[in-house]
Amino acid sequence: MPSSVIASLRYDPVSTTLRVIFVSGKVYDYKKVPLEVYTAMKNAVSKGNYLNRHIKGNYDYKELKNK
Repeated sequence: MPSSVIASLRYDPVSTTLRVIFVSGKVYDYKKVPLEVYTAMKNAVSKGNYLNRHIKGNYDYKELKNK
């Protein structure tokens, strides 16, 4: 999962929430993301590019406070 922008991805299949944790420390939860979209992002060569093209603007999101 190496990415220069994204530190890690997490997916909750029950709530269909995709959590994106950035190298910067910012954390975003994207709502109602289908499992297929998460799987495609996880397998993408460029996670950041996939996020910009297929996630941002297509799913509601919430920025979480850094802990």
